[in-house]
Order: sequence, then structure tokens, then C-alpha cells
Amino acid sequence: MCGIVGYIGNKNAVPILLDGLLRLEYRGYDSAGISVIKNSDITVVKNQGRVLELFNICNNYAIDSSIGIAHTRWATHGKPSKLNAHPHLDNSNTFSVVHNGIIENYQEIKTFLKSKNYQFLSSTDTEVIPNLIHYYFSQTSMKNTKDFLTAVKNAINDFSGSFALEILCKTFPDNMIVVRKDSPIVIGRGLNEFFIASDIPAILSYTNNFYLLNDLEIAYLSKNTIEFYDINLSPIQKNSTVINLNASSVEKGDFEDFMLKEIFEQPKSIRETISVLLDEEKITFPNFSLKQEYLASINQIYIIGCGTAMHAGLGIKPLFQHLLKIPVTVDIASEFRYNESIISNRSLCIFISQSGETADTIAALKLSKSKGAKTIAITNVTGSSITREADFSLYTHAGPEIAVASTKAYTSQLTLLSILAIYMAEIIGFKDKALLDSLKNNLLSIPDKVDLALQSSERLKEIADTIFKEKDIFFLGRGIDHTVALEGSLKLKEITYIHSEAYPAGELKHGPIALIDKDISVISIITNPSLSNKILSNIKEVLSRGAKSIIITSLDDNNYELDSNFLIKLPNIHPFLSPIVAIVPLQLLAYYVSKNKGLDVDKPRNLAKSVTVE
Repeated sequence: MCGIVGYIGNKNAVPILLDGLLRLEYRGYDSAGISVIKNSDITVVKNQGRVLELFNICNNYAIDSSIGIAHTRWATHGKPSKLNAHPHLDNSNTFSVVHNGIIENYQEIKTFLKSKNYQFLSSTDTEVIPNLIHYYFSQTSMKNTKDFLTAVKNAINDFSGSFALEILCKTFPDNMIVVRKDSPIVIGRGLNEFFIASDIPAILSYTNNFYLLNDLEIAYLSKNTIEFYDINLSPIQKNSTVINLNASSVEKGDFEDFMLKEIFEQPKSIRETISVLLDEEKITFPNFSLKQEYLASINQIYIIGCGTAMHAGLGIKPLFQHLLKIPVTVDIASEFRYNESIISNRSLCIFISQSGETADTIAALKLSKSKGAKTIAITNVTGSSITREADFSLYTHAGPEIAVASTKAYTSQLTLLSILAIYMAEIIGFKDKALLDSLKNNLLSIPDKVDLALQSSERLKEIADTIFKEKDIFFLGRGIDHTVALEGSLKLKEITYIHSEAYPAGELKHGPIALIDKDISVISIITNPSLSNKILSNIKEVLSRGAKSIIITSLDDNNYELDSNFLIKLPNIHPFLSPIVAIVPLQLLAYYVSKNKGLDVDKPRNLAKSVTVE
């Protein structure tokens, strides 16, 4: 969940490292630091706080070096502090390391190293890494490249857990080692230079030519060459991949925050996701197909994700079940491995991850494959770890999402999954062709309907002005609208720090109504006409107890005006596809509440964009 940057070449590394860290602050922002080699010595500059503070410190140092590594931290082991910030050095200041991931057995390694008279300054798991490398390095002649590689190889063989590492050694001032296991890192190639990062957007303005490391592959870099080795230090060949992304897509442009930009990009991201897969008549998935015989053989579909990705799974479950008549289970990735799910070669498992690097989701995918299930990855990032593990990978075409709170990735996931459900229904011969045609037509109109939903932004600002000081807010929905309530509540929690809960409206009287009083706002989502009267009854229950009522609906009913303090009207949309549109005002509401509170919308406290540790 931390951000890593590295550079080796002919330019001054420091501005490149700091620029990369700024672009990676969505991965962590409690501390930051850089490490460079100059005149065969390692210089480390680090500090608690944001990257901009590190800029000022580095300017005072006036460092100039053509090789360096950098890190922005999301704290796991040890509180945010200068001492716990990366990079970390070994006791002799020979090795400098930055690390994303968790060394699960670091206490055992620490005990061993202490027995060898190594001392530790920080509370982190990372500090054992440079010291263990030094321990193994001291057992060699310490004269050649092979010694550096051997020391790193021996150390990583001792680690349990996950890691992406950049390693400098002052004995070899013109070289860097990069290695990964279960944590993301990419190497970009320039002209006599290399750029390293945990996410492609950090270095996208420098190159679009990338090497993608698999687990336990080691890269040995100079400014002119790159060599790859497996864990036994046998040389391997790797080809680079050209990844074409628009560098401007990782800039704010005219928007104040990335989150607002990404909310307003949703018509475009949905349209691009649709255009790749669906025209008016036919659905086509590039490099992906399922056979009727296979679909007839499965007896269970699992949809797995974390946070917003899991909510996308919940939002699409009704459509899958209705069209395929196959039981669908939506599960949280971090729980999936431990709840004894009955997975077999008759299971189809769909895994959703915006980054493609979510550790729990990848672990759940590996488990499913080991049980014989066919696996499909839904992700936004070409070449990400999940795409290399899954049997099939489908891309949302949302473009880079920088704000920690996911918006356009969620609606693009729902869009892609809707198309996938219709595609599978056509393969198995779903008899109601009129429904399939209606769903296709509705999907083609969704970008315009999201555009219309965005036009409620001024009204949502007014609502935000009235509720931003509240301590508790409730979200209600029935059926598929409850899944939207869950995601709306999560958005509010993430960026406003207001306590909120989402309930199926019918459950209100089974306990939660005890919390309703005049200081509470209740937000209700209504898009299904068959459930409209039911939820109106629940809204009257909260109004009678003095709560404020905010209704978001795509339906026409005069009662909504009577039963709400604020009413937001949505364009009409098929109920199965309604989450794609209904979430938009809730995203905007969370955004404007956060702005009213004076908070950092893009970088909410305690959160990071890509959760690459379990």
C-alpha cells in the first residue's frame, strides 16, 4: 500500500523521484523519503508528512545523483514518524532499501540478526531487509555483481510475506536491484535510463515501455542494461510491453480534486467500456469466450472483491441470477479463503480489483484455481498481477483512477459485468430476447443518463451544506437499491469521516430504528417501482421520529415530494442497471460534504488506493 519510485540513468534522479512520489501519494502519505548514491556514499533524506515537505528538505540538501530510490508510506508496522519512514539502511550504511508489503516473519529474522550484533532503530518490519542482505553479503568476497545478487537472493528466500523492493549498495554505486513477490512493481525503459515504480502512472510521463516482473524475479540494473534472473539466479529473458495511456489522464486539469474529475469522467469511462464490447446488435469480448457446454456444466458463480469492488459484485448479482438461473454468491475477498466455500471445477469465479494488485483478491483467486474453478479477472490495469493469475482478464477501460475513493472504476465495473451477464445469457439461450435487447439498449444510453445525473451537482451542494456537521447518517434501499446504499455509505465514510450505515429498508424496524431521532439524516434510494410503496412506508417511519429525509429516485410519484426534505430526481433506467446511475449523486454528495468539512478529498486519512497487503 506504499508507493515506490526509482531511477538510474544520466539525469539527476532527485527531481524524478520527487515527481514520482507526488503522483503516488494515493498509495500512502504519512511519511516519505529518498535515498541516492553520490561519491560511493549513500545519502538518505526522509521525513514524516507529505511529499511536498520532502521537496523543501531536499532543496536544502542540494543533492545531485544519477541513481536513487524513493518511498511514500502507508504505515503498517510502527506509527508514522521520521524514524519509521523509508528508505532504511543496514547498520554499516552499505545497503539502502525501500519496501512495499509485509515481512510476516520479521520478528524471527530480527531475533536472529540481534544474535549477530545487528541493532535496530525503527519499529518497522522493513529494517530487517537491508540488515539481512548485509549479513549474507558479509559472507561473500564482496567484490563482484554475483555477490550482490547472491546476498539479495539468500535474504528473500528467508522472507515470508509480500514485498516489492528496490535495493542500493554503495559497493556497487552504478547498479540497483529490483525484486517482487505479491506486491506490484514495474520497470520502465528509456534511452540509457530506467524508471521504477509501484504504479505505471507515476512514471508515465517518462516512458510507455515497461517490464513486468513476476513473483520472485530479480532485475539487476545499470543505466545502460537490465538483466533478469529467477530465484536461483539463472538468467531469464523478458520482453518489454508498450502500455499506451494518456499522461494527461493522471493530471487534475481544470478540476480542484482528482475525485471530482473522476466523477465527471464517468460518462466517458462508461462509454469507452461499452464501445469495446457492445454495439447495437452484438457483444464481443476480445481474447475471451465461453462455450455453451461449459456454462451448462457450472452450478455456482462466485463474485469476489473488496470494498467498492465487492459492492459492484452485489450490484450485479440480481442480473446474473435472473439471466442465468445459477446461484450467485458475492463474498469479501479477505473472508473468502476462510469460510469453507464449496469450490470445484463446476464453479465460475469472478474477481474484481480496480488496481489488479489487491492482495486478498489475488489470494482468493489462487485458492479458487487450486480447487479447479475457472477464473475471470475484472480490472482496470493492463499487466497487473491479477491478470497474470486469472484464466481470463477483462478490462474496464476506465483510465487511471487516482483519488483513493473509487468512483469511475465502480461504474465501469458494473457496466462491464452487465455486458458479461448478457453475453453469458445469450450463450446459454436465454429465452426472453426482448429483455436482452432492452438491457443492451439501456446500456447504450447509460453514458447520457449519467451525464443527466451529474447535472444535480448544484442541488447536492445545497444538501451538503445542511448535513456536513452531522455525526450519523443512514442509507436505505430495497433489493438492488440496498447495494447502492452500501456504496454510498462507504463513500461518505471514506472521505468525510462521518459515521454512516446502510440497511435494507425492511430491516429498519428490526433494531436500527432505535438510533433514529431529529439529529439524523436518512438517505433513501428508490429505482424499482415494484418496491416503491414498501420503502415509502419505511421513510414515513423515520420522518415520524424527526429525521430528515433525502430521497434519490428515478421514479415519478408525488409522494416523494411529501416524504422528503430534499428530492433528487434521476433519469429513468432499467432497475437491473440502476446502480450505475443511482450512485452518481451519492458520490457527489460525499464529495461536497468533505469539501465543506475542509478535508483532503483525494487522500483521506488512514486509507491508501491499492491495498497490496493482507
